[in-house]
Amino acid sequence: MQFKRIVVKVGSALVSPDGQGCSGKHVLAIAGFISACHQQDIEVILVSSGSVAAGRSSIAHGSNTPSIAAKQAMAAVGQMQMMANWQRFFDFSCSQLLITHGDLKDRKRYLNIKNTVRVLLENRVLPIINENDTVATQELKVGDNDNLAALVAMVVEADALLILSDVDGVFDKDPRKFSDATLIPNIEEITQDIYDLAGGTTNHLATGGMATKIQAAEKACEQGIETFIVNGTKPKAFEQLLQGANPGTHFRAQGNTLTAKKQWLKNTLKSSGAVHVDQGAVRALQKTGASLLAIGVKGLTGDFAKGAAVDIIYFDEQAPKIIGKGISQYSSSDLARIQGQGSHNIETILGYCPSQEVIHRDDLVLSNK
Repeated sequence: MQFKRIVVKVGSALVSPDGQGCSGKHVLAIAGFISACHQQDIEVILVSSGSVAAGRSSIAHGSNTPSIAAKQAMAAVGQMQMMANWQRFFDFSCSQLLITHGDLKDRKRYLNIKNTVRVLLENRVLPIINENDTVATQELKVGDNDNLAALVAMVVEADALLILSDVDGVFDKDPRKFSDATLIPNIEEITQDIYDLAGGTTNHLATGGMATKIQAAEKACEQGIETFIVNGTKPKAFEQLLQGANPGTHFRAQGNTLTAKKQWLKNTLKSSGAVHVDQGAVRALQKTGASLLAIGVKGLTGDFAKGAAVDIIYFDEQAPKIIGKGISQYSSSDLARIQGQGSHNIETILGYCPSQEVIHRDDLVLSNK
């Protein structure tokens, strides 16, 4: 594959085909695909459904439509089983991240999720993400893992989103009702006609269907993320993906991730202050694509919190120049204490070190780029 960082979303029907506990029936082939991606230095973030189905047999509920409390209890039991099921298929470490929509809306928590995933990927650990169904209120729920996967893909700045389900992709008519239904391999634009092709879900333990997958694709494509719906029950589909072929439905991104990110940083986020940098920092940022370190910071303007957007300013002999904008990993009060210091001194000065960088290169856009 030509992608460098992908989010793989796995549906409940693949983790728990019979709706009773976890199974390796389909997960084994998916794990093999993820391992092959690792071998090709493709970073993978896994968004896995299945905790409710995995824990269903442990919680008495007496209904095919369990209550919210029963589903939360199932998720509490099933999450452990689901994670153990994934880990047994890998010879590298897995990690668990349980998040809610509230985490993604809050700027500090959003940044913390991004930083955590970044460090996990740097250490070749597989992040496995699921919605925190045991505590999420209705107001803080994403609601389905298709849309959660799209939001995660934006957070981690993936260049592809792969939605795995038990269907081949989007068809021109319902394949469950019409034998002559034809798979649509490429969708250039998501219109109402595309949504009209989506049916509901027949799985009473699942929260998504084709409609939520199309919603997720629309979110991701708007941010420049190529999106695929692929049948995860077919091992051959993973061989095709690794060879660069499309075994399902490909939703074409409406731009590229760099452009989307540049627009977000430059035009959407309002700067809360500025950091003043020296000539060495300017050279490192512009010539080598480096992150901004505390040692290159010589001053600051404004009162800002961790996670705020700030301008990067260089004072030359003539006038101050804004050379870029980025998201600060430190508040202005903490940054004032560590400016000009080496990264190895941060913990000694502050008592903690949330990041080696003041602004990571992934969170920075230069004015001349």
